[in-house]
Amino acid sequence: MTEVLRFQGVGLRRSDNAILSDIDWSVDSADRWVILGPNGAGKTSLISIASARMHPSTGEATILDATLGRSDVQDLRIRVGLTSAALADRIPADETVLDVVMTAAHGVTGRWREEYEDVDIERAEALLAAFGMQGFADRRFWTLSEGERKRVQIGRALMADPELLLLDEPAAGLDLGGREELLGALTELAGDYRSPAMVLVTHHVEEIPVDFTHAMLLREGRIVAAGPLNETITSENLSATYGMPVVLTEVEGRWAARRG
Repeated sequence: MTEVLRFQGVGLRRSDNAILSDIDWSVDSADRWVILGPNGAGKTSLISIASARMHPSTGEATILDATLGRSDVQDLRIRVGLTSAALADRIPADETVLDVVMTAAHGVTGRWREEYEDVDIERAEALLAAFGMQGFADRRFWTLSEGERKRVQIGRALMADPELLLLDEPAAGLDLGGREELLGALTELAGDYRSPAMVLVTHHVEEIPVDFTHAMLLREGRIVAAGPLNETITSENLSATYGMPVVLTEVEGRWAARRG
């Protein structure tokens, strides 16, 4: 396995507020990580640094052998697939679904004057098919349901054949059916040895796909626990993370939690 991400003593401050503190973390190429924590825990900030969209205030962040502050972040961003609400908001509403996916090859949102080859079109179409969206290529992005948009965004994140895939709350806003469809697609992706290293951010253990391997629990910008998923996702650790007693259950690789 190859290390694709390493944080050493990473901290992030905004004015007098510590958003992240003393984060030590490494991700290997075959890893599938889930990041859990309450609102304000620092999860999205962690992903912003991991995607080279933000620099740490302290410590060192190395992504695909490139250290932030010493490397070309534009080139680095193309090598990292990302889905997030902030990125989705930059997609033009009237963009066709095919172009939403295909423009990721140039690291842009909104088709302009870039040129695409047949191989780009074929890859975008194949990614749409992989997520059950093959019949939507000519639809406008704004006409899709929330669940359909999420699947298109994951296809977009994979367009440039990234070495690291970051998913920031991909199931947020989905109903039960949409969530289960998305988790099925992510489980299939996680189980494919050809897939890149994956990091998924969520609030809920119910949104952890089967075949994920590792977990990190964050509270107030600090790591509560991190390591192999089955050793990290425990009632004790979740209780410490969410500041209340948590009862945890697991059935066939799917988790559920409730207040104890």
